Amino acid sequence: MITLTARLSPSALDTRRGVVRLHPEVLDALGLRAWDAVRLTGARVSAALAAAGSQDAAHGVVLVDDVTLSNLGVVEGAEVVIAPVEVVHARSVTVSGSRLAAASVPPDTLRLALTGKVLTVGDAVSLLPQDLAPPPGSDVTEARRRLSAAIGMTWTNELLTVTGTVPASPVAVGPSTVLTWRGAASPEPEVEYAELVLDAEIVPDPVLERPALPAASPVPIADLVGNQDSAQLLSEWLTLTFRRPELLAQLGAVPQLGVLVSGPEGVGKSTLVRSVAHSVDAEVVELAAPSVAVLEANAAAKRIAEAVAAKQGERPFVLLLTDVDALLPSSSPPPVATVVLDTLRAAVRQPGFALVVTSAHPEAVDPRLRTPDLIDRSLSLPLPDGKARVELLRVLLREVPLESDVDLGAVADRTPGFVAADLAALRREAAVRAAMRHRAVDQVLRVGQQDLLGALETVRPISMSTSDSLRTGGLSLEDVGDMAEVKQALIEAVLWPLQYPDSFARLGVQPPRGVLLYGPPGCGKTFLVRALAGSGRLNVLSVKGAELMDKFVGESERAVRELFRRAAEASPTLVFLDEVDALAPRRGQSSDSGVADRVVAALLTELDGVEPLRDVVVVGATNRPELVDPALLRPGRLERVVYVPPPDTEARAEILRSASRKTPLAQDVDLAALAAELEGYSAADCAALVREAALTAMRESLEAAEVTGQHLAQARAAVRPSLDPAQLAALEAYADSRR
Repeated sequence: MITLTARLSPSALDTRRGVVRLHPEVLDALGLRAWDAVRLTGARVSAALAAAGSQDAAHGVVLVDDVTLSNLGVVEGAEVVIAPVEVVHARSVTVSGSRLAAASVPPDTLRLALTGKVLTVGDAVSLLPQDLAPPPGSDVTEARRRLSAAIGMTWTNELLTVTGTVPASPVAVGPSTVLTWRGAASPEPEVEYAELVLDAEIVPDPVLERPALPAASPVPIADLVGNQDSAQLLSEWLTLTFRRPELLAQLGAVPQLGVLVSGPEGVGKSTLVRSVAHSVDAEVVELAAPSVAVLEANAAAKRIAEAVAAKQGERPFVLLLTDVDALLPSSSPPPVATVVLDTLRAAVRQPGFALVVTSAHPEAVDPRLRTPDLIDRSLSLPLPDGKARVELLRVLLREVPLESDVDLGAVADRTPGFVAADLAALRREAAVRAAMRHRAVDQVLRVGQQDLLGALETVRPISMSTSDSLRTGGLSLEDVGDMAEVKQALIEAVLWPLQYPDSFARLGVQPPRGVLLYGPPGCGKTFLVRALAGSGRLNVLSVKGAELMDKFVGESERAVRELFRRAAEASPTLVFLDEVDALAPRRGQSSDSGVADRVVAALLTELDGVEPLRDVVVVGATNRPELVDPALLRPGRLERVVYVPPPDTEARAEILRSASRKTPLAQDVDLAALAAELEGYSAADCAALVREAALTAMRESLEAAEVTGQHLAQARAAVRPSLDPAQLAALEAYADSRR
């Protein structure tokens, strides 16, 4: 078996099909062929079909869909153990679902929908047929037709729960399998979840989401790098509640404890709670809220009640409810939320009981959970900074044999925004790379610096896994010809605040919050930002202005808030707003029912609101600066306004040299002389000229080995200058007004 990092699959084809994607070399290492079954162990044990992923994918990552992730009781970025498993045809399978599905879908149609999937008792399963590799004899088209006729267009969203199978091991549905809905007469006794035994050493609890493998010892508090203060505070709260409740009673306080631990995904919230509880000799029972949220209301309420009732003896008891926002969301809470809250409220009044809930999105938690009689305290775990990442790497690699060239400081510098789970994924990917490198060589296995740095090519921080990042292509500011003043302004306004915050603090000044780049189209504004991102080793979120606009009320403002929340979680971060004039036009001049005005207000609030923006710099780009709302350009927001002028002769020569770096040029090509003749050409025009010259050479002969001066002359007839003199004059006037 092998431990990998779970990531949500970006492919819509894999959605809810019960399929996981592994790197082809990982499949080979496990002795599997494509479409073999695998056992997945997270907080729960599940099974799925394993298919080959892309050759370019990370070795240490398994791609899963949202249903499989919920079945495992883990969140994206968590560790999942993968192992081969033998699957047999079931004699009978019992499922539960909505009343509509149970009343409308006959067993024969249910068989068509579940054929080709691997089923485990307690798992949720979709009615979507497994059509990626349908087994012989399956009829996917007929299954879709019957399901649509039985339920209607909502059949694709229907989720069932596997409540019993015979035999008890992971099973597949075959032609002779008897399928029944729960509550209907069953031809033979089914194996209920509480009786399920998947392995001689693995007995999943039907109530509590305990690890299926033998639990590892809790992490010592000394190894909770960056979170020792939070651990100390939680330890004092638990000690006071469990060991000295009489002190609270004497002071008129109720001796109960409810804590919300918040922080970015993967930062170590659950690890901290387990470690602190172990240090005060308290029992921890962990319940994964996402796995409870997919159950029916009665089953979900029962599972919570049984978890609360699991307290035994006089030993202090901590109920850890992870990712509570999945079970108790602030928007449209399910009916079961009231029952869950009442159950938890009664539980925290018991002596020797403490409730700890975790969430990466505390603002999305039902406000009723934060009442004084339930959750009255909170802890927030921060992102690890550079020093903390060095220490985390030292702890994670403590037992790993390393080459002498490993520089943990250099690796930490290349991992902005990484949390503990991301660094653990980096360690696994580096180990896989080292193993592949040593596979054919008889020598001692060691992880080297190149293994760690190479793993950065495929391991992205959890906070960036669902975000569009700017591809730098290996660019740096050294690749930008000329523009010395523009580059210096960007270095001072963007890189210095993120790389040298101590210098600003020492001088007692606030660093610039943002920069507005403006200039004619095609003159390298986006290219400059790409080069800046490559030079600064920053996480970069790139957003087109119009992408945040939505026709539904409140959605555009929510998208702005979500953008800056992701940026804060991945800090240090550069947020690039391309075509910012479309996102923040002058207020009061639009005819869109005030949507643009509300988006501008949301953007201004995020840039310079009550909550300070830390380690996040915003760069906007536009070729219509006069259309941008003036409030966005005042100090504290996009206060540095940088003009990116059209390239002069020297800059055009540098651009031509850069564009033709990989293009063989003949001896008669004089790029400096050519640049002097290209008045009115933008940077994009110069690059297009070189590209058109190469195509001209190919038209003459597909065997052409170089581009000549004649080819460039012919290309000039096809590529005309795109700079508009009137627009240039307007931009120059705007630049003069800003001086």
